[in-house]
Amino acid sequence: MGMSVTIGPATEQDAEHILKLQYLCYQSEAELYNNYRLEPLTQTLDELRAELADGRVLVARLGDEVVGSVRGRVDEHGTAAISKLIVHPRMQRHGLGSRLLAALEELLAGEGAASRYRLFTGHRSEGNLRLYRKLGYVPVATERVSPALSLVTLEKPSGTDRAGGSVAAGELAASA
Repeated sequence: MGMSVTIGPATEQDAEHILKLQYLCYQSEAELYNNYRLEPLTQTLDELRAELADGRVLVARLGDEVVGSVRGRVDEHGTAAISKLIVHPRMQRHGLGSRLLAALEELLAGEGAASRYRLFTGHRSEGNLRLYRKLGYVPVATERVSPALSLVTLEKPSGTDRAGGSVAAGELAASA
């Protein structure tokens, strides 16, 4: 019988694994934009450790292997900035990204801190845009950062499910 993927809080011991996975996962984005200087590819281990200490970081594990991760941080206005949703290429297209995002949203909403969620992706990242729209995120802004890249910011209010309807926090994890 196969192992199932579990999602839980990242630990300090996960930092190096997350960084390696992040580097692997962002290769396709770098190729898409012909830019191998994207921040996720240049982030240092110390910078990642600071994110672990300062925000919420979840990991998906298949046995002992870290196969996915997502980060979030709530600002003083109740906006949860979600970043670096990554899933190992061999695990993609099986709903793991949706599960990670839902788990982080539930965690941040359960703490009572998040009134809305915000994330961004590149304008050519159609798979990411499709996923975020499916999960109830709507584009709210586009910022051109270079001739080859515009960042699309998407948001959704806290307490909405994939279809954009209201849902209790406990139901969100069950539906993922």
